[in-house]
Amino acid sequence: MKKKADFRKRLGELFHSQNLATLATHQAGQPYASLVAFVASEDFKHIYFATPNTTRKYANLQVENRVAVLINSSTNQASDFHRAISVTAVGTALEPLDQEKKVIRDQYLAKHPHLIDFLDSPTCALIDVAVNKYYMVRNFQNVTELHLSP
Repeated sequence: MKKKADFRKRLGELFHSQNLATLATHQAGQPYASLVAFVASEDFKHIYFATPNTTRKYANLQVENRVAVLINSSTNQASDFHRAISVTAVGTALEPLDQEKKVIRDQYLAKHPHLIDFLDSPTCALIDVAVNKYYMVRNFQNVTELHLSP
């Protein structure tokens, strides 16, 4: 239990300190990576981001909704090999139901208030990644996993 609590504590610290994540989608076996502004739910079971519905990532999600989301604390320094933490979340991405959108929108704007015009654009879609599993890498090669129950 202590190990799980430590994992969740580190997730919270990382997610609080970082504004951007790398989203990996794919279509017909071709991977595609995108930078997204994100926010996570308090229980870490969801990661939310917004994207115009005209983007390649959005089109990819319409064909295949399995995704990976990478959040890391690297600063592009040599010390990152020993200090940085990277977390990969694996899950499925869907647009939330209308009744969920306001809560997600409020969470997103609490972290990214400067993106209100982007989020309110008629072509912008909110995306909810339901996370199945997290992989955390510390000290360049120490990997631990956290499986979330459905």
